[in-house]
Amino acid sequence: MTVIVVSGTGTEIGKTVTTAAVATLALASGRSVAMLKPAQTGVAPGEPGDAEEVKRLAGDEITTLELARFPEPLAPNTAARRAGMEPVRPYEVAEAAQKLSTEHDLVLVEGAGGLLVHYDDEGATLADAARLLTAPVLVVAPAGLGTLNSTALTAEALRARGLAPLGVTIGNWPATPDLASRCNLADLPRAADAPLLGAVPQGAGSLARADFRARAHDWLAPQLGGRWDEAAFTTRETPEGPALGATH
Repeated sequence: MTVIVVSGTGTEIGKTVTTAAVATLALASGRSVAMLKPAQTGVAPGEPGDAEEVKRLAGDEITTLELARFPEPLAPNTAARRAGMEPVRPYEVAEAAQKLSTEHDLVLVEGAGGLLVHYDDEGATLADAARLLTAPVLVVAPAGLGTLNSTALTAEALRARGLAPLGVTIGNWPATPDLASRCNLADLPRAADAPLLGAVPQGAGSLARADFRARAHDWLAPQLGGRWDEAAFTTRETPEGPALGATH
């Protein structure tokens, strides 16, 4: 895969840290990596955004590109309109990603918020950019109550557009997971009809770069370059085993 689109089922769920982890594993395998942020919102000029955070965690060798920055923490189209700035169009995202893909082995395109957040007044979304790129979409979801519905809706929206989720990762796996989080390990792949490809621990984004890079292999599955084992993780985190996943 040359381009992977990273989308959350919502906002503030660990999408950027997951992107950094995927980038880390690609770098560790000897691949060159670029990270594209189509629209950064809620960050003032000169302040570090998501692209800088990925580079801070994964390594300075990553190429980063931000197409637009809007100061208010709103949906990209709303933030652009309120700032009196031009919105980002899907074709611009696709063109930028394609150009980066000619110079890098892997391009990670990280969206803003959820999949269907509007980028312009015509209602264009990250899914439209993914369709132009014919790129797989990695869905980042929270662990707890409510995640099954939002994950199922995201996967359904992808398939309605001729796209399929590459898989689902949990963006903030809690140190002490509650019952819903533990049950969701079995239920998330069913909700998405796609594999569970990892669980990034809560607080991973606060790690120093060396620790982050050393530990990222344990958070993501082999499909993303790591050594995370879904069966072993689920067994460890859900000691009741099948009984938890059997009650619906």
